[in-house]
Amino acid sequence: MNELEKCMAGEPYNCHDNVFLEFKAHARELLKEYNALAYGEKEEKRNVLKQLFGEIGNNVSVGLPFLCDYGQNIYIGDNVSINMNCTFVDCNKITIGNNTLIASNVQLYTATHPVPLADRLTPGWEPGSEEYFCRTYALPIKIGSGCWLGGGVIVLPGVTIGAGSVIGAGSVVTKDIPDNVVAAGNPCRVIREINRDLAGR
Repeated sequence: MNELEKCMAGEPYNCHDNVFLEFKAHARELLKEYNALAYGEKEEKRNVLKQLFGEIGNNVSVGLPFLCDYGQNIYIGDNVSINMNCTFVDCNKITIGNNTLIASNVQLYTATHPVPLADRLTPGWEPGSEEYFCRTYALPIKIGSGCWLGGGVIVLPGVTIGAGSVIGAGSVVTKDIPDNVVAAGNPCRVIREINRDLAGR
């Protein structure tokens, strides 16, 4: 299994492997171009995003500035609004469903590290090594259709947010959120159900 396969499988991988450095370099060039575009240059923006993202649907807006790691692991559906100053660390796949709103300053993090120090440090690492000094792995994030993530929401690795759900501003989402609920807090917890009138549609 190569480093890319390890990464996508959620196993520890060398994030300084050349394949990832190339992904980053490509994304940085496209982000530099994208973030320099004027508000009204919609066609130019879409052309850049089509090169940056793994998949992009129709009627997608991504506010400036926008930051991501690789770009190619971001998959966005139709009718999606991503407001300004969002950061998507897409070392693994980030999927965003249709009809979804993502407010300003939202952060989606797929990358993480082991918690115990002995597990986090790379065995035998020495300065000048091609490997990173600590172990890294990445888990996918999925945001269902019809969601709304409020300003400043942070979503941690491996989390799925169910369709139709609303995440309150400033929440830190550490675990999966079911469909059709309002959830908020740190850690984010379900507050109440919504969208009962849409059941079965």
